[in-house]
Amino acid sequence: MTRPFRFGVQVGEATDRHAWDRIARQAEALGYATLVVPDHLVGPLAPLPALVAAAYATTTLRVGTLVLANDFRHPMVLAHEAATVDLLTDGRLELGLGAGWRADQ
Repeated sequence: MTRPFRFGVQVGEATDRHAWDRIARQAEALGYATLVVPDHLVGPLAPLPALVAAAYATTTLRVGTLVLANDFRHPMVLAHEAATVDLLTDGRLELGLGAGWRADQ
């Protein structure tokens, strides 16, 4: 099975819900396949709720994490939350996990 080459965009800031909706819709309109959100404790958006909102504002855009820091969440809680996001986005979640890298967090 072959898959077409896709492009994604990393976004993590918005001033309010309407701005976030516009960002997600614009990414989809520009042809991006995936919108990913970083997992840092700075900035206005928590990644998982932001992904659900982006999916609600679009119809085909896949949503994902770049990447969720392993030590921020208990693995069982994260599995439950990821399964919920996947369900609420009609299977459009692309989950990225990692150890994190920012020394200030």
